[in-house]
Amino acid sequence: MFLSTFDTPALLGVDFTSAPSRRKPITVARGRLQGPVLRFERLDVCTDFSAFEAALAEPGPWLGAFDFPFGLPRAFVEHLALGASAQGVMAELRRRCTTRMGFRALVDAWGNTRPAGQRLLHRRTDGALPGISSTSPLQTRYVPVGFMYFEGLSRLLAAGLSLPGLHAGDEARVGLEGYPGWLAYELIGNRSYKNQDSADRLIARKDIVDALEQGRTRLGLRLKLTHAQRDSLVDDASGDRLDAVLCLVQAAWAAAQPGYGLPAEVDPVEGWIVTA
Repeated sequence: MFLSTFDTPALLGVDFTSAPSRRKPITVARGRLQGPVLRFERLDVCTDFSAFEAALAEPGPWLGAFDFPFGLPRAFVEHLALGASAQGVMAELRRRCTTRMGFRALVDAWGNTRPAGQRLLHRRTDGALPGISSTSPLQTRYVPVGFMYFEGLSRLLAAGLSLPGLHAGDEARVGLEGYPGWLAYELIGNRSYKNQDSADRLIARKDIVDALEQGRTRLGLRLKLTHAQRDSLVDDASGDRLDAVLCLVQAAWAAAQPGYGLPAEVDPVEGWIVTA
């Protein structure tokens, strides 16, 4: 079931970084759903957190899918008595850890009490799709997903967004946890498509864009691009623009689903990745 353009909110897909800069900004893809067609409008970049916070404060109605965890593994939360809700956990973490490096120290101290191989726990949603798993939100090195949680979710809560299943906020500004890797995996399997300017990854990005334009995903949406937009996505070796658009597609699917396509019961400290 698809809604008319007038019934759907503006859509955002956000590729997030915990340390935005001119070299590595937060990338925001914007679009609008028209029946089964997702019209891509533009890409914005936030080179610092102030710009990102300003985007979050834009009046609704809008719905965004954000590429960072909205929760932590329940076993970790309960062992450290962090709270029973997304807002409560973040408030307690901010009380104990004034910086993201403090969050790393807290995770490391807990992990050092755990057996090898049981330190970077996953949430139930991380492995909800067969064949691929998202990175543990306790990972603060290599791909610092834990830092993204710490810096990202705190700002969504401070901005007063509604986070379905987790936090009641402004119903005109809705945030969902996205994960572009899931949609990319559906389209090209385990092929790498970003973080390197090589021929094989260029072809992988082209294949993803082709599939999105043709609607060859289980989400049943076709992405409408101009030639310039298409070239911009394919030519970006970082993959950040494409990841933002993949999140945008997830947001568009959620906008047309009852309850945003989330399970009836969402763990209030772990959260859930949309389209899982």
